[in-house]
Formats: sequence, C-alpha cells, structure tokens
Amino acid sequence: MIREIVLDTETTGLDPLAGDRVVEIACVELIDHVPSGNTYHQYLNPERPMSAEAEAVHGLGDAFLRDQPVFADVVDAFTTFVADAKLVIHNAPFDIKFLDHELRLLGRPAFGMERAICTLEMARRRFPGAPANLDALCRRFEVDTSVRVKHGALIDCELLAEVYLQLIGGRQPGLAFERVVTRATSVQRVRRERRPARPHAPTSDERAAHDDFVQNRLTRAIWTQDG
Repeated sequence: MIREIVLDTETTGLDPLAGDRVVEIACVELIDHVPSGNTYHQYLNPERPMSAEAEAVHGLGDAFLRDQPVFADVVDAFTTFVADAKLVIHNAPFDIKFLDHELRLLGRPAFGMERAICTLEMARRRFPGAPANLDALCRRFEVDTSVRVKHGALIDCELLAEVYLQLIGGRQPGLAFERVVTRATSVQRVRRERRPARPHAPTSDERAAHDDFVQNRLTRAIWTQDG
C-alpha cells in the first residue's frame, strides 16, 4: 500500500522570513495514488494582517481568520494526519518553505523537500515549454474546475489529486482501482500417456531409394563436384 498526502496551503503573502504566515492547510489522502476519502482541512489565525494581494487570490480576510485557531493549536492533529507519507504538492518549495517555518517556530522537526513530490516539476518535465500551473493542467487533462471560484486549499487539493493521477499515467479503461486477490481453490493433475519414441533411422528400402535419386535423377549436385 502506498500512502501519499496531496497538500496545499494559503498564506498572507510570499515570504515567511518577512513575517508572512499560513492561513489555510488542506490535505487529501491517497492510497495507491487514488483518493481514499480521508481529508484534513483547517483555517488558521495568522496573528498578523492579511495582505490585499493575497486576499484577492484566496478571499480570506482578517475578520474571518480572527476567530480561527493558531497553528500551535492544530499542529498535533495536522502532523498526525500527515504522519510519514510523501507530500504531493504543486510548487512544493513554496508550501514546504512556509510549513517548515511554522514547524520551526514551535521547535518541531521540519518536513524538508526530500518528502515532497512536486507536480509542477513533473509537469514541466513532461510538457516542456507548456503552461504548468494547476489551471492549465486541469484544462489539459479535462479535470472539471467549475467549483473553483477562488483559490481554496481543499478544492485545489482535490483538483491536484486528479492531475497527479494523470501525470503518473492516468486512469486505465476498465480499471476499478481495487486490489484483486486470487486464490487457487484446487489443482487438477492431468496424466498423459507416454508414447514410444518414433524411429528416425531410414530403412534399407528408403536408403536404396535415396541413393537411386541422387545418382540417377540429380544433375550437377554440388556435393558431387570437385573443388
């Protein structure tokens, strides 16, 4: 069984070292690359004002976030859900940078990029020169984005799960994504009758007929020529 977590965050800006914080975390669990139905989703109070540019992207404002828990209140539930799974992230360096910063502020171990599977890099390798943002990949793979009005972490995770499945090979027709276990219920042994070996040596009549054919009916046979 392969367990992976599709993960996305929304933030107050672009740089945690400049004081920006995570305001939304979403996770979708994959088992053998297919969503299991288990998700994690949490809004967060960033303890700082939201930038106008970020709010225009995800629509999360100060009034809404003020009543949400801070990261320290949810870190145990979040890291327990993620456990030791690989993290499937579009533009993984961005999200990992923010999450690792939040974890370090609490003295927790960072995730690190070695745990991340970056679907942006996968898309760029597979389609060099083509747009590789999530919207473009959804169009390429015909993933329905009608529910997506603004960037939301959970919606983006659900879309990315579909895109990731296509990037690693896609759904195969007739494949139900079930584990099929077959067991042999009985073994039938078949007895075969042994037959005597057929003789391969020619009879005297066959040898005489062959000699007559070679000597009297073949002309200029190569094995009768000198040199």
